[in-house]
Amino acid sequence: MLGGMMSTDDPAAALQAALNMAAASQQAVATGPKRAHIPAWLGASPLGRTSMTQEFDGQLAALELACAKATFPLDSEKPRNYLSKVSFPVPSWYGQTAPNTSDSLEYYLRLAPDTLFFIFYYMEGTRAQLLAAKALKKLSWRFHTKYLTWFQRHEEPKQITDDYEQGTYVYFDFEKWSQRKKESFTFEYKFLEDKEFD
Repeated sequence: MLGGMMSTDDPAAALQAALNMAAASQQAVATGPKRAHIPAWLGASPLGRTSMTQEFDGQLAALELACAKATFPLDSEKPRNYLSKVSFPVPSWYGQTAPNTSDSLEYYLRLAPDTLFFIFYYMEGTRAQLLAAKALKKLSWRFHTKYLTWFQRHEEPKQITDDYEQGTYVYFDFEKWSQRKKESFTFEYKFLEDKEFD
């Protein structure tokens, strides 16, 4: 038996059959793989089109209808906020307008330092951040541009030069949201934010 294909008593015939099979396999390898042509209508389904169900036909029709009736930004109007025209009597002690003092430095100076730190770190790029920074400066806090945090002298510095001062400082740790003390800290003046904002 040769390769499980044939059974014969003639060894010459078996050898000839084996040679024929080897030649056939070499010829198949030499010609290379055959290319298959898949028509475009088959898409991603090489086994052919699948028949569509009525449910799928209905969904496809609904999708086509929705796309045909879609609104575009040019077609729709700008949304208008609802303003009630019904007046309601409100007691005179209830404020009718927002207090205009909340946009002043004096208002921010009355806030707790934790509130000022929150405003500074979480309201970036706003007037509130600017006013919080001004209030912190008035409360003797200094902003360090390298560490991006606020420092305040805990006591008078032990050493003061033209370039730096060294001593014990309290700094605001915005990651732990607490004030910490740092001893023997060198505050270089080149990292001091000393701009005055209007």
